[in-house]
Amino acid sequence: MNIRQLHAWDVSPQEAVDIQRRLAAQVSLDSSLPAMVRYVAGADLSPPDGAGLVQCGLVVVEHPSLKVVEVQRARGKPGFPYVPGLLSFREAPLVLEALERLEHTPDLLLCDGQGLAHPRRFGLACHLGVLADLPAIGCAKSRLTGKHGELGQDKGAWSPLKDKGEVVGAALRTREGVRPLYVSVGHRIDLATALRWTLACCSRYRIPEPTRLAHVAAAGKLKD
Repeated sequence: MNIRQLHAWDVSPQEAVDIQRRLAAQVSLDSSLPAMVRYVAGADLSPPDGAGLVQCGLVVVEHPSLKVVEVQRARGKPGFPYVPGLLSFREAPLVLEALERLEHTPDLLLCDGQGLAHPRRFGLACHLGVLADLPAIGCAKSRLTGKHGELGQDKGAWSPLKDKGEVVGAALRTREGVRPLYVSVGHRIDLATALRWTLACCSRYRIPEPTRLAHVAAAGKLKD
């Protein structure tokens, strides 16, 4: 996979903010998924270990069976501090390293993080989507910005997530009675399609199967 080199990673927090603002203009809100989606990838990272090392788990599943077809990992020490709103500068380099190793090019990438539902409209899913030139969705377990109304308890119920009057994503109930996920566009997809594919990738759990398996892989508990 060809990863676009659009900026340096060894930057200050203020430079990172400037990069986000510049690249946000490259995010596409139009869906460019193929007519038949075959492979969906999920990415997640482990917490730092005692030495400060983090492991990225990247899992590709086949649709619609959601069976694993490939697992890749990348391990290293993040070169950027933890700064709220700048998570992608800690996590994206390892995810991109794992993406470059893939033998199966995904049609869609699901990220355990934000897309447009970000103060500068450029969360992790946007960053990865733009640099890898892949359709991407942010599927976050918690809300970073914006507010939403009440949503029903049934699976598939959702409510728009709005920030400063702009719809930046949605709160989506992926299982009956469980807390919602916060779904937002990452790149090359529209919100309705992002919601549909998030639900399509959820089976027995609150979070989509690709990102759930990526979490297991990042912890070293999923066989290659």
